[in-house]
Amino acid sequence: MSDDLFSATDDREPGDATTAPLAVRMRPRSVDEVRGQRDALKQGSPLRRLIEGAKGAAGPISAILWGPPGTGKTTLAHLVATAEDRRFVELSAINAGVKDVRAVMEQATRERSLYGRQTVLFLDEIHRFSKAQQDALLPGVENRLVVLVAATTENPSFSVIAPLLSRSMLVRLESLDDDEVAALLDDAVTESRGLAGDFTLADDARAHLVRMAGGDARRSLTALEAAAGVAQDAAPPGTHPVSIELPHVEQAMATAAVRYDRAGDQHYDVASALIKSMRGSDVDAALHYLARMLEAGEDPRFIARRIVISASEDVGMADPTALQTAVAAMHAVAQIGMPEARIILGQAVVHNALAPKSNAAYKGINAAIEDVRAGHGGAVPPHLRGSGYAGAAALGHGDGYRYTHDEPAGVGPQQFLPDDLLDADYYQPTDRGWEQNLGPRWQSLRSVVRGTDDRRD
Repeated sequence: MSDDLFSATDDREPGDATTAPLAVRMRPRSVDEVRGQRDALKQGSPLRRLIEGAKGAAGPISAILWGPPGTGKTTLAHLVATAEDRRFVELSAINAGVKDVRAVMEQATRERSLYGRQTVLFLDEIHRFSKAQQDALLPGVENRLVVLVAATTENPSFSVIAPLLSRSMLVRLESLDDDEVAALLDDAVTESRGLAGDFTLADDARAHLVRMAGGDARRSLTALEAAAGVAQDAAPPGTHPVSIELPHVEQAMATAAVRYDRAGDQHYDVASALIKSMRGSDVDAALHYLARMLEAGEDPRFIARRIVISASEDVGMADPTALQTAVAAMHAVAQIGMPEARIILGQAVVHNALAPKSNAAYKGINAAIEDVRAGHGGAVPPHLRGSGYAGAAALGHGDGYRYTHDEPAGVGPQQFLPDDLLDADYYQPTDRGWEQNLGPRWQSLRSVVRGTDDRRD
């Protein structure tokens, strides 16, 4: 627990051994200093009103902050506590239990009764609290004995009990974009509470820090501080300012800079190489390009989308389960994030690469679209038209339609294509993988449906 909100963020003399970590020193001191989160903190939003201690009939509402690491959940909780007549208490769900929660509630009762002061309870990683532990929070939140600010990196819909969700506002926080992280690093280099101008930061070193941070402000500042230490040790005595170069950042992060520009040619080149390696069934090459994208800080959601497309375009019906794996991976990556997302993406890439390949469905839809764009495709045959509205019968809609389930074999002769496309031959199954079973079936079905021998023979 801590009542001294910004005791670790005071300005100190450079070189003071008691200086707090750079990420703590650079913590925003007001809502205007917060980077990113424009929607969550826009004027009049519930979270901004809570931070600013808005008065009136609409009292403070407890909040659940949901977002990736380094997006400012702890900072925002601290800012909530800066409003007048508030006491700040911090608990972590990792080591706190029901006994600790009850102790906070008892102290909050005394604070309100004796001093008229409201308690802000910041509970980090609330998703680690059991249902019983979360239940212990309900009375205090219900009567506003405490203003709960809970932080989680997991979807609250699955990790927070419904009664607590209904008594709180859910605030979704987003990762910082590259420009916001870069600006934060520049401020940290120059501001007195940061590195105070004792260092400079090379452009390629900054770019690498931004790339490796992945939108995590705390991670970028921690890496910058470590790189500054490496640069200082390597610089000749008396050097001022000390230049932080790319090798210093690489050494500090123990990660080599990947030559990869997410906004330039490398972005498209490596993504293309990943797709073509999966298509070409080279598992090792596909995993290599996946690793390059991940290590360069590529958005794992972008990678997941490309894998889904490949599963349908290149694997198709030769192995229909490849698309299931890819779609499942895409959803899992969105919920889990890095670094664990690498495992899921790796599985999907391996599945795509090893699967038998067919682009028959891909070619089929393209051929159909080409005919449509060329103006082919007349009126829908009358027996296929909608007949479920008044007047349809008088127009002959539905007349002669043969209900498939009434056919002895579950399929019968009937015209489905428009008159000018009776010879259309879009889907041509390959003899690879599971699709080899579809070729004979489609020939048989086509012969029955169209009432003729298959015209491809």
